[in-house]
Amino acid sequence: MKIERPRGTRDFLPEEMEKRRELEKIFREVVELFGYREVQTPTFEHLELFTIKSGEEIIKEIYAFKDKGGRDLALRPELTAPVMRMFVNECSHLPKPLRFYYFSNCFRYERPQKGRYREFWQFGAELIGSNSPEAEAEVILLSYRMLEKAGVSFELSIGDVNLLRYVLRDIPEKEAAMRLIDKEEFETLRNLLAKYDREEIYETILQLGEIESVEEAEEVVDYDFSHLKKLCEILDALELKYFVDFTVARGLDYYTGTVFEYYAEGLGAQKQICGGGSYRLAKLFGGEDVPGTGFAIGFDRVMELFTKSPKYEPPVVVVSLVESKDAFKIAERLRENGVKVVVDVMGRNLKKQMSFANDISAEYAVIIGKKELESGTFSIKDLVTGKQKSLSFEEAVELIKSKRRIDEE
Repeated sequence: MKIERPRGTRDFLPEEMEKRRELEKIFREVVELFGYREVQTPTFEHLELFTIKSGEEIIKEIYAFKDKGGRDLALRPELTAPVMRMFVNECSHLPKPLRFYYFSNCFRYERPQKGRYREFWQFGAELIGSNSPEAEAEVILLSYRMLEKAGVSFELSIGDVNLLRYVLRDIPEKEAAMRLIDKEEFETLRNLLAKYDREEIYETILQLGEIESVEEAEEVVDYDFSHLKKLCEILDALELKYFVDFTVARGLDYYTGTVFEYYAEGLGAQKQICGGGSYRLAKLFGGEDVPGTGFAIGFDRVMELFTKSPKYEPPVVVVSLVESKDAFKIAERLRENGVKVVVDVMGRNLKKQMSFANDISAEYAVIIGKKELESGTFSIKDLVTGKQKSLSFEEAVELIKSKRRIDEE
């Protein structure tokens, strides 16, 4: 019986993995230029880590289970909460701000669709210790440069969840209203506000959704916009392209101030490729009230748009007409000199070994027979030109690493 992979998961073949590693490499290079250092947290956590802020409802959306000791655990659905739990447990004494980044898989129990899987990967960063306009500007700039370096076309929107909470401050079901705004379910939002005879709030939210600047928002809501103004000044000085959207609410309800999202075309309904903002989670997890600002990039969605594929470098094939132990020894010498090598392990004859070298698009074959072992020379066949030449070990290594063609000798 053939066993299929679980629904919502994927297998990655070598070509796809090489492409994924190329994107990962780009992200790592950028984030480390900003002084961020990598951390990693467990694949599963205590369930309470995710329900303490989001409530029991989140259990329907995640992989939650009891272990053999009866403990309630969950596969991580995101990484900000685990990183902040780690900060409270391990790092709260360190000088602030702390700059962490991570790249790991996460799990959510939801209906799989294009760009949305039950196992998915996030590449993110957290700046812990500040949610000043400067800290937020750094985090936004970092995410912007990462996506820019990946060659992805995107739009950046910036909002303020505190503004929405201020507008909804007298509504008992404020967080439910926030979630409806985040999902753009405005008709349901209208009905919710009508329960409390506050239809004017609905009209204010619609107005905020059409506003394109902080100055316009100041005319609609009596709210302190100084923090957001400072942030926008920094982003403008850096010449980042963005638009203000005061209906950005973010799906996770732990955000407390500035929020931002990146959108890309070509992904259908799942067009969001990155999201983040400022939050206060440390106190909730038993630590001091330390603010943080961070983001997570949907790695799989960016992969849908990533066009750069690394050039595959096929290995050199050691074609052996001698004892396998001698072929292995020659291959090891080549590897010690930085040459990628494979050796026949199928007991094939010369013709079939050469055929295999062509099948994997190898550019060179190192042919080892009794004559070569006795003389200490190597017969190098250039599988691109078809020419062959006897060389010393050092000459063979230099030829292979330089990728020179034998007919150019």
